[in-house]
Amino acid sequence: MFMRSLSLLRIFCYDASKEVGALNFNHREEHVDDDMLLIQANLDDMNPEWMSYIMDKLFEVGANDVFVIPIIMKKGRPGIMLNVLVEDKHLSVIEDVIFSETTTLGIRYLHASCHRLARTFEQVQTQWGLLTVKVGYHNGKLVQYAPEFKQCEQVAKLQGIPLKQVYEEVRIQFAQQNQQNASS
Repeated sequence: MFMRSLSLLRIFCYDASKEVGALNFNHREEHVDDDMLLIQANLDDMNPEWMSYIMDKLFEVGANDVFVIPIIMKKGRPGIMLNVLVEDKHLSVIEDVIFSETTTLGIRYLHASCHRLARTFEQVQTQWGLLTVKVGYHNGKLVQYAPEFKQCEQVAKLQGIPLKQVYEEVRIQFAQQNQQNASS
């Protein structure tokens, strides 16, 4: 029997700007956004499985952040509080999504200010290639860093390894790269 060896090269591309909820405002400088709205809706009669779909739609139409909080409503009913942080210019389309995709009969509006750290996206070399780390600065000093989730998830799936292993490797490589840059 004739055996042939096959070579396989697996390449993946990642464009963070195409991600649902991609950053659509300036993060290069630390700043405070004063004209934000926090929109809330309590949901007690809706299938909670719908939330990830609704959250994605809200990000697609301009939400800066979307999160849910489990709550106990009147008469002891379990529910979910939907929270959407948005610039007021996107209010109308956010309302459209909430009213058309959820079972709420009303929305609360709270004015909010958001202090945003300066952020950069840096590349680190790993055994799986270049991966991105989101880095946060307060008063010019590095205070936070985190691997980009979707990239780490994709590597973990393609390589058949635990996601936490990819995360740890990226964090280690970033810390080492940052120490080398600081001592140079």
